Amino acid sequence: MIPLPLARIAEITSGALSGMADPRAVVRGPVVIDSRAVEPGSLFVAIKGARVDGHDYAAQAVRAGAVAVLATRQVDAPSVIVPDAAAALAALATAQLRTMPQATVIGVTGSAGKTSTKDLLARLTARIGATVAPAGSFNNELGHPLTVLRADADTRFLVLELAARTIGHIRDLTHIAPPQIGVVLNVGTAHLGVFGGKEAIAQAKGELVEALPATGVAVLNADDPLVAAMADRTEARVTWYGRGESAVIRADDVVMDERGRASFTLRTPSGDAPVSLQLYGAHAVENALAAAAAGYELGLPVTIIAEELSQATPRSRWRMEVTDRPDQVTIVNDAYNANPDSMRAAFEMFGVLGEGRRRFAVIAALRELGDDGPALNTELGRMAGAAGLAGLIVAGPDAEPVLRGAHATAQASTHVPLPASHPWTPAPYDAGREMAAVGGAPPGPGAGPGGTAPSAAPAEPVTGPVGAVPPQAQGTWIVHVPDAEAAAAQLAGRLRPGDAVLIKGPRAMGLERTAELLLGGAAQ
Repeated sequence: MIPLPLARIAEITSGALSGMADPRAVVRGPVVIDSRAVEPGSLFVAIKGARVDGHDYAAQAVRAGAVAVLATRQVDAPSVIVPDAAAALAALATAQLRTMPQATVIGVTGSAGKTSTKDLLARLTARIGATVAPAGSFNNELGHPLTVLRADADTRFLVLELAARTIGHIRDLTHIAPPQIGVVLNVGTAHLGVFGGKEAIAQAKGELVEALPATGVAVLNADDPLVAAMADRTEARVTWYGRGESAVIRADDVVMDERGRASFTLRTPSGDAPVSLQLYGAHAVENALAAAAAGYELGLPVTIIAEELSQATPRSRWRMEVTDRPDQVTIVNDAYNANPDSMRAAFEMFGVLGEGRRRFAVIAALRELGDDGPALNTELGRMAGAAGLAGLIVAGPDAEPVLRGAHATAQASTHVPLPASHPWTPAPYDAGREMAAVGGAPPGPGAGPGGTAPSAAPAEPVTGPVGAVPPQAQGTWIVHVPDAEAAAAQLAGRLRPGDAVLIKGPRAMGLERTAELLLGGAAQ
């Protein structure tokens, strides 16, 4: 942060000094909203959340070294009292950016891939000058200004990620930090229920290119029609990336290795270069192209772009993290978040990485899909049921559509009925408890004593507790569990050397805990 005295902070935020605050005391940063992150010279912003009120930690923050607290009510500490802490934070970031004419602001948005692309682009811009980019997905009305306030007089690039929860949200973020370059990745089905349709999502994402000046650059995905249409919404120059011939920056000769990592030839107007990604999944190609296109516009040579893309590893946690245990069980932790598009990409990647191996997946019902939620979750179940998995664990609430889709597809692909006299029966279909079946049918009349009928017979009769799994059954074992820890417990005794596990679900489910437990219980 560029140092500011409290008197100037009060002026920028329309606040009033309180609690014996010294107007000459200087805040040198960082600006934080978590009292545990306070350092000497910090400004602590007290945010009142649903469960925690930052005002309760004001005195603790000052004891830890904060110069003052930006607050909305009186606290037992030197403070700047403002009507709205989030608005004051935004005003402070905007004012600071105005003192940094040397800094270029680059915004990245899209339904999927924002964080990975932002991380790649920040790596590229760091070859040119000092770069500030958010950690993880710090992309909302609080994370956005906090990232800007990490910049200082030496910063040349701010690479910012912009998320949209409603129409107008991205527009508000661009007012905080007006971009010179805007990168739009795709328009998918994330938050479909919030927006009501993909056209509305496109309207929201396009607010980034609308904010660009005539001297700016819009970097658009030529392969996505809804993104391509955004060219008409900006006065900025447009540059295209993608896989098709119409893209100025494109990938040719894409091949995938046995671990699901792509190599390709990067084509640009000034030459070509080979790229071998260390990132996982075919979708990483589009993210790399988007970053390459923005880097190219900044004047980076194609050889440097290709070199950096080839050396890049994941910077943000829980996004296609691939870890091999000592017993050669591979854990794919893609648990940060999920939507229909990213689920499809994850299963495609997992099909390559797990080829010839026993594969298990831990997923959860997708959220914020509105009226389309049941149908899209049923389709998710079908996709998982048809993925050739040895086992599928569905964690958490609202799992019925996923389970029905998975059972229907697994049954259709197995076609081996269990004899009626067989003593093993799985638990009843019940979202509130564990349920297991092997290629089972959805619950219904005639399904058997437990309400679910396995469609593949074990080699010999099996008895055991409810939810037990026939050890020699063919087909997909499907189980519903309440949470991430229960998912790990289900897998712990079943994994064998050489197996592979995909873990992916909505952020609220916290499925990264499943990966953590399978990798030994320690934080990754």
